[in-house]
Amino acid sequence: MTLKEQILKQVTLAHRAALKLALVPTKEKDKALKAMAAALLKDAALILKANALDVSAGVGAGLTAALIDRLTLNEKRVKAMADGILDIIKLKDPVGDVMDTKRRPNGLVINKVRVPMGVVGIIYESRPNVTSDCAALCLKSGNAVILKGGKEAIHSNKAIYRVLKNALVKSKVPVEALQLIESTDRAAVTELLKMDKFVDLIVPRGGEGLIRFVAENSTIPVVKHYKGVCHVYVGAKADLRMAEEICFNAKVQRPGTCNAMEKMLVDEKVSKRFLPVMCARFRAAGVELRGDDASRRIVSGIKKASAEEWSEEYLDLILTVKIVKGVDAAINHINTYGSRHSDAIVSRDPKASIAFLKGVDAACVYVNASTRFTDGYEFGLGAEVGISTDKLHVRGPMGLEGLTSYKYEVLGSGQVRA
Repeated sequence: MTLKEQILKQVTLAHRAALKLALVPTKEKDKALKAMAAALLKDAALILKANALDVSAGVGAGLTAALIDRLTLNEKRVKAMADGILDIIKLKDPVGDVMDTKRRPNGLVINKVRVPMGVVGIIYESRPNVTSDCAALCLKSGNAVILKGGKEAIHSNKAIYRVLKNALVKSKVPVEALQLIESTDRAAVTELLKMDKFVDLIVPRGGEGLIRFVAENSTIPVVKHYKGVCHVYVGAKADLRMAEEICFNAKVQRPGTCNAMEKMLVDEKVSKRFLPVMCARFRAAGVELRGDDASRRIVSGIKKASAEEWSEEYLDLILTVKIVKGVDAAINHINTYGSRHSDAIVSRDPKASIAFLKGVDAACVYVNASTRFTDGYEFGLGAEVGISTDKLHVRGPMGLEGLTSYKYEVLGSGQVRA
């Protein structure tokens, strides 16, 4: 069987399963999810053994420490995967919600009702927990899912997939609703992107190169999750101690994630007090600092940032620093160089905070909090399929509702149009 034939077979099975899954009651979907969570814990040793192969290969391939961290599973992270599924069970099933009702003068009753997308393709790179999160979110929202992970996590993804699929055997959820493309050939992605007859939505998760490739080559609608060039702006009236904690968390806690701070903007009015202390703390944590001329005059040893770096996502312990003249300059810089992902202001000035909230064009805009909160779990969504930097049809962390569409159910009593 050729690669194209294999993928066609999988998407066809998923399409048929999606039609059945759309009719499965919430109670039965939740039972299936509970079995999946239990299976992850029961077979954790098998998953970790497979993950060790991927981590070893990643180290050998010279992946950065941040990328190795994204790739690595341990007992705590496997438990978190299982807990994530259990959290999704607690969430309200959006399928069947009546979003709006109109009663027309002719007696027609028109209901706008949430329905599953159908078949969702998830294309992702090195984070194996995505396999579990996306499978659970798609199944809960009544969607069949085609998973296509990266070669870096192939052993982990296959192990997790088999554990989850085996858990569905005794459930009312069709087993074929969960599919994994196991080929590591990039041509597999190209073939999947042409299956618009059977696949309703593509969600790519990964680096900018992957996202652009998918967006440019897909005949299927794509929800894009472009790079996370996230900013924190330390305002003129910031609580500097608070700003220090927020900036440190946003950059250092998990630098390999898309919601980590990549650019720190500091108001010129507090720069001489804030930057020396903040930069010393960053350096102690192993952060490499790059910046504009103004920041380099305040703190020695900061490397000069190139023009291209202001729109670059590092996913590593690297940070670019810039001094700005007021909130309007910060907003302008973010809207020019940001990726419309997550940006924050630290300020005790309500006027400046409101200006920032209204002025910054991003999916998530924060006042006095770390950008690291842009996450489905932290937003109460259970998990997320991805974080959309698009504006249609969903924006920000994409949970259950983002995996639904709607249809109009029109109830009549014999009406005909004049």
